[in-house]
Amino acid sequence: MNVSETQGIYVTPSEVMEYLYCPRFIYFMNCLNIDQYEEQHYKVLKGRTVHEERRRNNPDYVRKKLGCESKASDVYMSSEKYRLKGKVDEILQLNDGTLAPLDYKYAECKEGMYRTHWYQSVLYALLIKDTYQQEVNRGYVCYVRSKSLMKEIEFKESDFIKAIILLKEIVQITQRGFFPKRTPYRVRCLDCCYRNICVR
Repeated sequence: MNVSETQGIYVTPSEVMEYLYCPRFIYFMNCLNIDQYEEQHYKVLKGRTVHEERRRNNPDYVRKKLGCESKASDVYMSSEKYRLKGKVDEILQLNDGTLAPLDYKYAECKEGMYRTHWYQSVLYALLIKDTYQQEVNRGYVCYVRSKSLMKEIEFKESDFIKAIILLKEIVQITQRGFFPKRTPYRVRCLDCCYRNICVR
């Protein structure tokens, strides 16, 4: 990205999640400054208590099973290179010399993994790679409502390329203020907080 053109614009993993749900979220949030009032949603409120509960639900012996030698909690990072910022729940130092993000979700793990959770882990990996200049080959997501089930994600170079493309698209919407196409999944519009002001 051209840093001079995007000066002051940083994207969070949460914004990427909103973009994946519908690109117009970015326009309403970043260009028109219209809040979602997400704090009124039960799952969001409950999710904010997870960081306190995780120490009880995911003790050190679980991390040792992952080959974890040490960890850092609630690490805030920002990358000028990728115009990305965020706070990862934990950064694990693995016994093979690599680092790995660990993210806690107040959710149940059903078949497979949520696309948004997968992308979020990739974005945290990008931040860790750029901040610590160390290899990041895998990430972990802990699903609190499935008895703290741990899911592993193996990263490929193509994963990072996809994430960087998303970041560029979000920065472009924020910088230029253009109105993107809506999600192709019309069912998402039914429960959208912006449905009354969004052009159909």
